[in-house]
Amino acid sequence: MTRHLLVPGRGTPRPEHWMNWLAGRHPDYRWAPEPPGPPLVLRDRVAALHEAVHASTEPAVLVAHSAGCVSTVVWAAAHTGPVVGALLVTPPVIDGYEPDEPGDLPWIVPRTRLPFPTVLVASRTDPYTTFAQFTEYAEDWGAELVDAGEVGHLDSAAGFGPWPEAERLIARLG
Repeated sequence: MTRHLLVPGRGTPRPEHWMNWLAGRHPDYRWAPEPPGPPLVLRDRVAALHEAVHASTEPAVLVAHSAGCVSTVVWAAAHTGPVVGALLVTPPVIDGYEPDEPGDLPWIVPRTRLPFPTVLVASRTDPYTTFAQFTEYAEDWGAELVDAGEVGHLDSAAGFGPWPEAERLIARLG
């Protein structure tokens, strides 16, 4: 049986956020980690993801949003595990920003090919990443690029609560 691990972004998703909607529809989906909210301490997020991935030998699909995509890619650059796919939704460009906590991992997004099938969902109106930057990420990571159109950061602020397309994309990964 395939596990599904939800990898949250920097903030705590509002109750109406599509990730909470997925968690409510699929009680077997697990947070990796439970949304801690700010600050983003990448070292802690990657460690929590590693622990969740290795909590079982069953295959896992990672479902990440925003900074959760960064946690996923940083984890994949340094670790292995039974991950069979990842859905990366609107990963931000954070290279060069100072970490929220001194001594954290550098905020540099690895640009190496991911070792599992990946779908990257891109927005044409994201405030953190241009469509060209999403395209570069997809090429570097070996990900399939899905153009979601003008959807902002694909979060609650952009009007995304229920997002049935997420379920369809996840089903393609395992």
